[in-house]
Amino acid sequence: MKNIVLTGFMGTGKTEVGRILSRRLGYVLVDADAEIEKEQGITITEIFKQYGESKFREIEANIIKKLSEMKNAVISTGGGAVLRQENMDNLRKNGVIICLTASPETIFNRTSNNNDRPLLQVENPLQKIRELLEFRKPYYEKADIMIDTEGKSPIEVAEEIIEKVKTLCKQ
Repeated sequence: MKNIVLTGFMGTGKTEVGRILSRRLGYVLVDADAEIEKEQGITITEIFKQYGESKFREIEANIIKKLSEMKNAVISTGGGAVLRQENMDNLRKNGVIICLTASPETIFNRTSNNNDRPLLQVENPLQKIRELLEFRKPYYEKADIMIDTEGKSPIEVAEEIIEKVKTLCKQ
């Protein structure tokens, strides 16, 4: 089976679902954001503060290129990784791209207690979530498989992904 690449907006469950998939499939779990922080020696929040989003996206693209060459991996990307076509192209070479979705309200509830979300450090985070989701929607829709996480446990989402990836790989 190919790598499983998890993408989608922050708070859609990529990290937790990735852990479950990794255990179920015996794949290594790699978090692109964690790899960026490890390579840069500072947090994503600090990268945004010091260098801005465009520099972060450049660093992210380099990491994704490396990660896409792995085998037997569950790769969890940051929510904005889909904004660069080169990221999608690299990840698709050796993987199936899965986009996890949820409503703006669910995302807000899942992320509201977390200050490590630089794009949500604004006066009205729910409105910002809606705006970003609307802007990113056409990028997320380029995924091979879309999974709505609304009302599902991470285990249910992981099982749905495994079934859909098996079906897709048989075609």
